[in-house]
Amino acid sequence: MKKIEAIIRKSKYSAVKKALHEVGVNFFSYWDVTGLGNEKAGHVYRGVSYSTSDIQRRYLSIVVNDDFEEVTVNTILKEAATGDVGDGKIFVSDIKEVYRIRTGEKGGETLR
Repeated sequence: MKKIEAIIRKSKYSAVKKALHEVGVNFFSYWDVTGLGNEKAGHVYRGVSYSTSDIQRRYLSIVVNDDFEEVTVNTILKEAATGDVGDGKIFVSDIKEVYRIRTGEKGGETLR
């Protein structure tokens, strides 16, 4: 099993969520996060431009069976990309085990 963590633009979240559902990734968690990166966000308020180094993003946490890793990563890459600095990052790590709390069942079947 793999844990896929993605930090994406908030504006791309709906497209990524829809695309993940279309390929069969129906469960994941997400958070609104603020971070620092290479992109410098600029804001205009009443005609005055100012910049900030704090950037708003959405953080996705997805656990999939090994055979879904590639399709999940490729879906996020396709849907989250704008081609500009600040599109985000994807991190993939191994998951040793998973348990379903309700039944005590363990293993990859708990993800279905």
